[in-house]
Amino acid sequence: MKNRTIITLFSALCSVTLAQAATLEVDKGRSRIQVDAAATGHKFTGTLKAYEASVSGDASTLSPTGFELTWSFSDLDTVDAKRDAEMLKWLGGGKPAGSFKFVKSWTDAVGKQQGMGNLTINGVSKSVSFPFTASKDGEWVTIDGKVSMDYQNFKLPIIRSMAVMTVDPKLVVRFHVVGKVK
Repeated sequence: MKNRTIITLFSALCSVTLAQAATLEVDKGRSRIQVDAAATGHKFTGTLKAYEASVSGDASTLSPTGFELTWSFSDLDTVDAKRDAEMLKWLGGGKPAGSFKFVKSWTDAVGKQQGMGNLTINGVSKSVSFPFTASKDGEWVTIDGKVSMDYQNFKLPIIRSMAVMTVDPKLVVRFHVVGKVK
């Protein structure tokens, strides 16, 4: 799971934007956080069905000042109950959770917005950076981005099944966060 997995988280993962010392009330029905994975012979996507997000920033410039995301991996749905159960075992069983905390943002040399934060999975925290876009339509703000990550960086073993199938450790976490400026 490369920088945007558990998937992520992740996200992932995520840098967010808003308006003049404003907060964003995230609309979970319009937002999605997904993790894309590849395994021997097929690809699959996990969608985070529940999470807690706190977002703040400057509404006029859409510059982020804060973004925190927490989730339970039991809320990551790959549309395959057996795979989801195996994922929880792989993460150590119990109720494994993850988190992301925004650190900073900047505009790169080609004019693209970049974000950075700390992603914590399996008790291991790593800094991740990623491109993102933010747009505003009235009171609504939309933030899109994706981060690549390698789940081995979070002290997780390569996933193998029946000695032949392997889940690629490189994952992509995509996020589409939509909310109203408050």
